[in-house]
Amino acid sequence: MDDHKSEDQHLVAAAQHILKALAASKAVSDDLRKTLLDFDIHLSAMSIVERSIKQLERKIKFAEGKIMAWKAKNSMIWDCSSKESSEYLEAVSEIQAALHNLQSLNEHDKDKELLGRANRILQVAIAKLEEELVHILVKHKQYLEPESFANEAGSVDLVNPALIPDLKSIANVMFGSKYHQEFCQTFISSRRHALDEFFVVLEIERFSNENVMKMEGNCLNREIKKWIRAVKIVFQVYLVAERRLCKQILGDFNDSVYQFCFAEITLSFVLKLLNFGEAVATGNRSPEKLFCFLDIYEVLENLAVYVDILFFEEFGSFVRDEFHKLLNKFGEASKFTFLAFKSAIANDPSKARFPGGGVHHLTKYVMNFIKTLAEYGEALNLLLADETPADPDDDGHPLAREFWSVAATLESNLINKSKLYKDVALQHVFMMNNIHYMVQKAKSSELSLVFGDRWLRRHIAKFRDNARSYERVTWGPILSILKQENTESNCTSSKENLKKKCKDFNASFSETYRSQTGWCIPDTELREDVQILISQKVVHAYRQFTGRYSSSIDEKWKKYTVDDIENYVLDLFVGSPKSLHYFSSSAQILKRDKSV
Repeated sequence: MDDHKSEDQHLVAAAQHILKALAASKAVSDDLRKTLLDFDIHLSAMSIVERSIKQLERKIKFAEGKIMAWKAKNSMIWDCSSKESSEYLEAVSEIQAALHNLQSLNEHDKDKELLGRANRILQVAIAKLEEELVHILVKHKQYLEPESFANEAGSVDLVNPALIPDLKSIANVMFGSKYHQEFCQTFISSRRHALDEFFVVLEIERFSNENVMKMEGNCLNREIKKWIRAVKIVFQVYLVAERRLCKQILGDFNDSVYQFCFAEITLSFVLKLLNFGEAVATGNRSPEKLFCFLDIYEVLENLAVYVDILFFEEFGSFVRDEFHKLLNKFGEASKFTFLAFKSAIANDPSKARFPGGGVHHLTKYVMNFIKTLAEYGEALNLLLADETPADPDDDGHPLAREFWSVAATLESNLINKSKLYKDVALQHVFMMNNIHYMVQKAKSSELSLVFGDRWLRRHIAKFRDNARSYERVTWGPILSILKQENTESNCTSSKENLKKKCKDFNASFSETYRSQTGWCIPDTELREDVQILISQKVVHAYRQFTGRYSSSIDEKWKKYTVDDIENYVLDLFVGSPKSLHYFSSSAQILKRDKSV
């Protein structure tokens, strides 16, 4: 072939010599001379093209040697020296340039055989570069444990930074050869695989919706804690680093390239991650799940800004939309479960009298429940903003209004439960105990900031009113026995009347003692306050009565001394029924003295 080209070149040179000689002849007309000169120019151009093609052929042959030599090897170029990788990229660039020059020739001048040869060599080179790309991404991937992300804010490197220039060089060559799609597909596939591996590192298992819904409570809570930890790491750190990697390698091209690659790399991974949350959000909505819903809602609400930044372009709109759908689902689940909790309080079915008038388990449950809920105040204020209309007479935020409503619902239920007691005094003790418990829970926690001073003052007044009502109902009739009565002679009672008063007081006090030692005021301070209230009234009245009529009252009529009454009052409300089957210590001494 080279001999034929050499002969052609000699023929062209001879023809050009003849044409120039003819054109120089005076016998040739001007028109013929112009034609001969044009033909000479054409032959000159042909000569230049031939020389250019010959030069391109030499370059292609040199590059082909370098490229095909690496095809025959089992080793990787970038595992060798940087000189080898640079020379390989130069060889590919030579093929690119040769192809460009060959393709720029007129159709008549193109050497199709050489063009096909160059294309075949370039395809071999691109295949090798794809292989090298995967090898670099895998070999120089940074293997990180979740603990290493704890104090990071997206500054981790997912690939050794020293290899970024090499990855960019491969990208530049492949994009320059119009093999950008092949580069992107290979890059996306490799990074997806890395994300799948990280899914395992995060210890996140893939559960079906059905499996999640059937999970036992403790097991589900463990998985939810792992999932919450995972989504924080993924959106705050890992995906930030993944997007930065895409931009480092592909950012010199059109912005849409790295944005597209990032979206494609992360789409299936993020959806798999969100699927677990979707299953939890659509599962059981018992009141106990509310804290779980709020935990996830708060986490997703905080992560929303990261998601909106990571996926703000059109390529990421699907992920962004799915994330916000899940956030809204947990918001709705939280709101629905809270309102169902409030409804359950109103409809609590328990109809049995609570022993001793103590603090009902419903009161403890509700107050401890909302005490924990107060920790989610910011989230609940957002979610409940439209549920309870603002009262012009108060300045409470949505959570305060809802908690006031919960407390009012609980109080209404307790009033109904108090009516299960036949003894009106015990009804007041029951209400006093339960409202006092509500107040104490509110005062000793973040609930005080939610309920506010006005609510606390009102309910302190309420349980105190119940204490006074108890005192009036129980001890009013007993105290009336001891009241002074006017008589005809010196304003003293008759012996028989005094004897009856002592007998009635003894019987009433004994019966009250028997029943109310079995009643219960669990709070020590409140019990002491009520006992003091009783002592101030009863002991004082009994002391006055026995003192006023000391000369008229027979000692055997007095079953109790003032000290006895004072001590017996301290036995009330301990929840252990007692009976008084004996006389006072002083009466017993007197009885023994008379029998001697």
